[in-house]
Amino acid sequence: MSTRPRVSARISAISESATLAVDAKAKAMKAEGRPVIGFGAGEPDFPTPAAIVEAAVEAARQPRNHKYTPAGGLPELKQAIADKTLRDSGYRVSAGQVLVTNGGKQAVYQAFATLLDPGDEVIVVAPYWTTYPEAIKLAGGVQVNVVTDETTGYLPTVEQLEAARTARSKVLLFVSPSNPTGAVHTPAEVAAIGAWASEHGLWVVTDEIYEHLVYGGAEFASIAHHVPADQVVILNGVAKTYAMTGWRVGWLIGPADVVKAATNLQSHATSNVSNVAQVAALAAVGGGLEEVARMREAFDRRRLTMTRMLNEIPGVVCPEPKGAFYAYPSVKELLGKEIRGRRPASSAELAELVLEEAEVAVVPGEAFGTPGYFRLSYALGDEALAEGVERIADLLGQAR
Repeated sequence: MSTRPRVSARISAISESATLAVDAKAKAMKAEGRPVIGFGAGEPDFPTPAAIVEAAVEAARQPRNHKYTPAGGLPELKQAIADKTLRDSGYRVSAGQVLVTNGGKQAVYQAFATLLDPGDEVIVVAPYWTTYPEAIKLAGGVQVNVVTDETTGYLPTVEQLEAARTARSKVLLFVSPSNPTGAVHTPAEVAAIGAWASEHGLWVVTDEIYEHLVYGGAEFASIAHHVPADQVVILNGVAKTYAMTGWRVGWLIGPADVVKAATNLQSHATSNVSNVAQVAALAAVGGGLEEVARMREAFDRRRLTMTRMLNEIPGVVCPEPKGAFYAYPSVKELLGKEIRGRRPASSAELAELVLEEAEVAVVPGEAFGTPGYFRLSYALGDEALAEGVERIADLLGQAR
């Protein structure tokens, strides 16, 4: 019998998505009849707007959508994404600079696969979304973390970024609004970080999928305005803005040579995105933002409720998130304390305790590169949100 490993070392090194794992466990417990409330998955609780659904229904009836189409995306959708980018961020690109991908995750993977050679370093702000490290690792890149915490609202300074830069640094990954923290850089901070990256010749990969989900006085600003056009890649998609997580349409925008290379990769990996989903995305990006405003109003209300309730729990510290739909409270003060006969030593153990005893699913900070925290999504109904945080408060309030 062969002694060779059955699964390659490259793939064996990939970790399961922690957010999806938590969501799956919560759903399994619900299937057993337990009243679990899930704060795990980053998924709007709203249905996809009706006009988008109707566009997809009509597209399914058209024989032309039953066939292969260009691997890089429907030409009309690529042009609509270019137009939408100009409308929403004031950044002008051509349709030839757009690649339509199977969701935002494929855009992330293909961006790093296209830009990185083995040993190239990527500067990443922690806490970070769980998929970034795996995509960087698969591309042979080396992740260099810049760790932030609640005392600064999870925002890195230029000085911190500079301290992480080495001769092997090739890419800065920039995310604002942030998953998992909800942190949003001011336009002045975005400009300063862009100027620093430009000065040192770094590529900037910027994930802008939460661009429309900002609250209060926060303002989205694209870093693409502050770096050379031939050294920036923009990642985005319809999932969060239009409540279309299951439709799996994202995109990558960049210099023509990078987009061509990433399109070549996609031509062998998946070919074109589902045509019906692409037509739905065309209706989304080409339409108005009225439904988006309605969803944002609800998220804003839930954001304030969740932050207030979490900060009322002794030992929990939660900065007010300015964007996306996540809160990222510190639970470090609770670690090692006795709760129902157990002394969780890590946020992962504490999250397990919360799920088992309070029947509430949260994602521990270990998944995002910063142990000692929880991520909670407030993209769920107001009543469920309040009850879920109350359950957490009742449990954690017993800490001694």
